[in-house]
Amino acid sequence: NPTLLIADEPTTALDVTVQATILELLQELRDKREMAMIFITHDLGIIAEIADVVAVMYKGKIVECKPILELFQNPVHPYTKSLLACRPRLDRESKILPTIKDFMEERVLANGEIEIIEKSQSELLINQDLLPDYREIKLPITTSHPDPLLSVRHLKVGFPAQGMFGKDRQQYTWAVNDISFDVYPGETLGLVGESGCGKSTLARTIIRLIEPQQGSIEFQGKNITKLHGKEMQILRRELQIVFQNPFGALNPRMNIYDLIIEPLVIHRTIKSKAQRQERAEYLLERVGLNLDYLKSYPHQLSGGQRQRVCIARALALNPKFIICDESVSALDVSVQAQVLNLLKELQSEFNLTYIFISHDLSVVKFMSDRIMVMNQGKIEEIDDAHTIYRSPKTDYTRKLIASIPLGTIDRIQQQQRR
Repeated sequence: NPTLLIADEPTTALDVTVQATILELLQELRDKREMAMIFITHDLGIIAEIADVVAVMYKGKIVECKPILELFQNPVHPYTKSLLACRPRLDRESKILPTIKDFMEERVLANGEIEIIEKSQSELLINQDLLPDYREIKLPITTSHPDPLLSVRHLKVGFPAQGMFGKDRQQYTWAVNDISFDVYPGETLGLVGESGCGKSTLARTIIRLIEPQQGSIEFQGKNITKLHGKEMQILRRELQIVFQNPFGALNPRMNIYDLIIEPLVIHRTIKSKAQRQERAEYLLERVGLNLDYLKSYPHQLSGGQRQRVCIARALALNPKFIICDESVSALDVSVQAQVLNLLKELQSEFNLTYIFISHDLSVVKFMSDRIMVMNQGKIEEIDDAHTIYRSPKTDYTRKLIASIPLGTIDRIQQQQRR
């Protein structure tokens, strides 16, 4: 029976329905036991659902502390303004997200202290989606293309049930259960659903890290489920994945240069050391990192920087198709905005095709041309992103949308009335 409970990111990486259940439980326990709670999170939507007073921290200091409604209505510090503007919003359409650099810059003073200078455009960014001089990214026209890049037909992926022996008698728990869909060149297909619905299993099956029990996967008209050996290795140059956890996706014994050129070494596409060096420098610059990081190791980088390295490595072989499997779920809202903008910009530059997997529907809506909703291994519905949000066809999709913490002023006022 504590008088104070500290909840440190208790809902990070949870799907929205489980997250809503956890938040409801914490609020119920708080009220029933009359205890105080410090709730730590990078998700401002959750803060709007659960907090009475908000303290915003930046570089070890509290830069602003206010009641929740006042903070959302009248943020004063430029960092707070940037946090509110950086997050994707379900209730507005954006081509690109503002970042912290659009709101403020830092100047090191003679005594070593850091002075924060607010940029004049910050008030404009609070009320608008884009900076007036921000480079507009042209999104590709997708589903009008007659031939899909990827076609999945009647795919089934299962795992053996416990206690069953012998192939003839073996029973399966179906993680992906007879699904079919197409992905068109240059589009982003968003994939959402609760934890355990089969999203990551589907992603790994598409790139043949998991073998399907039934069905076909066609990439550029070729059934890749029948490819083996050298044929499959050649295909892997075209299909890449960015995993959820950048801490686990990078070998801690290799420096950033070796991690980025590793695909080039394995596939022997560039044998010259000078050319590999040039390629690594180009990719690192392209994902917005300083060349000094080439000699660094993963533990010396932040989570956002590591994820950028993962993206650079995925681009090393000039793939046509990239799966982003919860690739921004563990990032704070400011770094998340930078990575999402980067992915959109790279898509436009290299004509990439994405499957973007996330439990955050606001992020998926921002990134995607179409959204596919999965539930218990099956497709609930698939449609363009705007239609899925505005006019969901199934009760399951409506439940997902209703569980999303919106973080709007209207929602905060509604919570306070309760």
